[in-house]
Amino acid sequence: VQLQASGGGLVQAGGSLRLSCAASGRTFSSRRMGWFRQAPGKEREFVSSISWNGGSTNYADSVKGRFTISRDNAKNTMYLQMNSLKPEDTAVYYCAVRSVSGMTYEYWGQGTQVTVSS
Repeated sequence: VQLQASGGGLVQAGGSLRLSCAASGRTFSSRRMGWFRQAPGKEREFVSSISWNGGSTNYADSVKGRFTISRDNAKNTMYLQMNSLKPEDTAVYYCAVRSVSGMTYEYWGQGTQVTVSS
């Protein structure tokens, strides 16, 4: 089982990036998935999550109205569209799959770096 996050990079404040998280080895179409991020010197924090069919989404207050999470189960891929990026969005972004019990995130990707310059 592997989660491959991609799409990170360097962007100016106000710009946009689209992150992708491709799953291989098995399908996660029945599982909730999420994005997290970790900035230097800080703990990892929740960014957004999406239900198995995309019908339910959650966002951290800090990204509401700027980020949009989505998924394509046919492609076994989840996305995070990030608009109006701010320097404080700079972090390594990780994708993850919720466990069957829903109590924790069971599988994690390797992370992709997002750097927003002011």
